[in-house]
Amino acid sequence: MSSSPIKVGVFGAGGRMGATVCDAVVADSALQLVAAVDPAAVGRTVHGVTIAGDPRAMADAGVQVAVDFTVAAASRTNLSWCALHGVHAVVGTTGFSDDDLANFRSSFTSSNCLIAANFAISAVLMMKFAELAAPWFDTAEIVELHHDNKADAPSGTAMATARRMAAASGEWAPDPTTHEVVEGARGGKGPADIRLHAIRMRGMVAHQEVILGAAGQTLTIRQDSYDRVSFMPGVVLACKKIAGLPGLTIGLDAALGI
Repeated sequence: MSSSPIKVGVFGAGGRMGATVCDAVVADSALQLVAAVDPAAVGRTVHGVTIAGDPRAMADAGVQVAVDFTVAAASRTNLSWCALHGVHAVVGTTGFSDDDLANFRSSFTSSNCLIAANFAISAVLMMKFAELAAPWFDTAEIVELHHDNKADAPSGTAMATARRMAAASGEWAPDPTTHEVVEGARGGKGPADIRLHAIRMRGMVAHQEVILGAAGQTLTIRQDSYDRVSFMPGVVLACKKIAGLPGLTIGLDAALGI
């Protein structure tokens, strides 16, 4: 006899990403969409579920896993609620500080929380490959390209990639630039002074290139998401795996077993 579907609730269900998450949950027989919360879309319905404005709707529906694709300010409140009520959280929101992560780490004791900068499996592999390559190269830069409605720069994925590369190798050649004709032409300095470049362009969704160089050779690792559905296999996988990932987990690697 098959086990019962995992009861899932979605924060930010009225937004484009939230709605796509709802579609993915409904499409998977191992999951069941039972609650949707979005203060900006109260009263609307998604797959027969009425969107509420308060997390109490999650408790009333017996949610086991809550998915959050909102903004950092809202997500902090949502995650506090999940921790307090023993609900697992799968989070695609970025912009959390080190203090936020420390707070999540200490508060998720009766349930678990997974936060990933990117749920596209191709993007997770791109970050892993960049981390593996970092010790073998002298220079590296990251170029991230997103749609023109993205408010933050650089992206959470670019920052996560730079952090992983910096942790893998702290030995990078110094930047030879002595004068920028146009201020900012060399991009911003990320972890270990790895340069980060953010492009905002109509027609794009989410893309990133990691370019590494050593004497006589370069390696370019590129990942492209052409549609928001590219993130959904990772979200669905996280919903299924979160119960077995104790406490706070950063990134999708553990769910993928890499």
